[in-house]
Amino acid sequence: MIIDPAAGDGEVIWAPDDATAAAAHVTRFAGLARARGASFGDGYDELWRWSVDEPEAFWELFAEYAGVELAGEAGPVLPDPAMPGARWFPGRTVNFARHLLAGRDGVALIAVDENGTTTETSWEELRRQTAALGAYLRSQGVGAGDRVVGVLPNVAEAVVGLLATAALGATWSVCAPEFGPGAIISRFAQLDPKVVIAAPGYRLSGRDRDRRTELGEVLAALPGVDRVIWATGHTEVPPPATAQPSVVWEEAVSGHHELRFTDVEFSHPLWVLFSSGTTGKPKGIVHGHGGALLETLKMLLIHSDLRPGDRYLNVASTSWVLWNSLVSSLGVGATAVLLDGNPVYPSVDHVWEVAAETRAAAVGVSAGFIHACAKTELRPSEDHDLSALRCVQVTGSPLSSDGYRWVYANVGDVWLSSMSGGTDIASVFVGGTPTLPVRVGYIQAPALGVRVESWDENGQPARGRGELVVTAPMPSMPLFFWDDPGSERYRASYFETYPGVWRHGDFVEFAKEGILIHGRSDSTLNRNGLRLGSADIYAIVEALPEVVEALIVGAEIGDDGYYMPLFVRLAEGVDESAARTAIVAAIRTHLSPRYVPDDIVVMPGIPHTRTGKKLEVPVKRLIQGASLAEVADLGAVDDPALLSAYARFAEERESAVLPAS
Repeated sequence: MIIDPAAGDGEVIWAPDDATAAAAHVTRFAGLARARGASFGDGYDELWRWSVDEPEAFWELFAEYAGVELAGEAGPVLPDPAMPGARWFPGRTVNFARHLLAGRDGVALIAVDENGTTTETSWEELRRQTAALGAYLRSQGVGAGDRVVGVLPNVAEAVVGLLATAALGATWSVCAPEFGPGAIISRFAQLDPKVVIAAPGYRLSGRDRDRRTELGEVLAALPGVDRVIWATGHTEVPPPATAQPSVVWEEAVSGHHELRFTDVEFSHPLWVLFSSGTTGKPKGIVHGHGGALLETLKMLLIHSDLRPGDRYLNVASTSWVLWNSLVSSLGVGATAVLLDGNPVYPSVDHVWEVAAETRAAAVGVSAGFIHACAKTELRPSEDHDLSALRCVQVTGSPLSSDGYRWVYANVGDVWLSSMSGGTDIASVFVGGTPTLPVRVGYIQAPALGVRVESWDENGQPARGRGELVVTAPMPSMPLFFWDDPGSERYRASYFETYPGVWRHGDFVEFAKEGILIHGRSDSTLNRNGLRLGSADIYAIVEALPEVVEALIVGAEIGDDGYYMPLFVRLAEGVDESAARTAIVAAIRTHLSPRYVPDDIVVMPGIPHTRTGKKLEVPVKRLIQGASLAEVADLGAVDDPALLSAYARFAEERESAVLPAS
């Protein structure tokens, strides 16, 4: 129930009633654990402590609770917890697709295109298409360990592609179709796929985008491809002629075939998720069938309280790990709502409109989306019937206090579950639970089974903010990086700072009110020895009505120089001078005069990766003198022309500060 929609920072804004807490998965799971002999006190904190102190008991019991059937010979769950390299459930077998598809009836998928056209896919039809595509892939020689890749929007074909590939024991990877050909090639050339499933075009912001030329470049760079499957029907763009044999989707999934699953070892590669790839070769992050299944189900059952029959709308492109979580919702018997195209076209209200029309019980959005809503007059609870909505999930970046208040003032009596995780683990480190109150600005709790801590630079528990570390293994930590001999890049990414301990690269703070994420530690602001996360600046600046979005970097220049500019996109019609005055006043008042930026630079927009992350590090490197080609693969950013504007700014600034020769 809503306690106070205008609650101040750290104050309770929502709390569960007794019925909500009693019906929650986390309550039922705790009861099962006690019934099986686990000993812990009342409350979530005690349950979490048991889950990290007794990880083998926790994960074995959770697999049972989630209905995950592990075949093979039972043995130790985690024989050696040393990181990296810990292996879970050795000797046990499973298949990710089997769990998602078995024994369900009703509607499995609801696909909504940009025009609002809705197409439902039943569980029976989803199983039929998965079986048919699996049979077709087998006929093309695809088996366990081979790679199948997709260049697909958020449509049913992408879900079937993942499930059919997983059912075979082959390995899946997908890119959203708006990625540039270079970005797609830099990912898929590493994998040497046998089959490509691609849409020749996609629809975005009201018009069809023809990608045949770009896909021709991609296919020319993938000599190992034996077959192309064209997913047509979402635009008027026809499939192109290719050097490789090709079929249309309808032919590949025609007929009725036996639905077959290959039982694979718990840590058999399931999919490859790629890092943003804005600098250097994208990291191919490999997750296993069992680890990805258990962690995503835990996130959906315990930390989303998703139930059989719920409709689950998570606004994510196929290149974002949250799309994998959306597909995994099938594993709890939920219906996955696939929103294709630009989710905020023609306005940010589109998401709430779809949530109402599909009767979504849970909606997953980015913090940036909530912040954009808060700058409008939008009142979804008045404009739409959101009576089915129980949970709003927020991730991608820290949610501001004003974002919390906007949800409770304008969306309604829902549980706001702010969470933070990553592509790296296909899950969350910290998140929500419907049995605890929601406090303004704070994430509720550490995730079950995750021994997450805050450390200082000396590897000691931090007072206040510190590095987010995980001191014991999680089942979904990467098996390895693709094409990483000796696991050198893998170790350097997570275990170089604190040997044997996972360092994620975020600043985190554990407080009595809850948990704060202060942004990336690799883009820390360090003004005169005082470190600050960029998220702290954004919380202040982006709350101003004059500012649509902001990006700040702190760039070390030369031996002792330090330059900290703030880039802003202003609301339409705002006077630049007045906006600068408001920004400086807000930072001085709410943060510190030390963090008033050296420059406030008005730009036409803020650059992001294709998955919505602000390009702080690439912009910082531009200011430090790197070239545009060095800092980013333009095919992996949302607006290459915009990033070029930042490169010009850096060049002009360098010319202005260098003495004439």
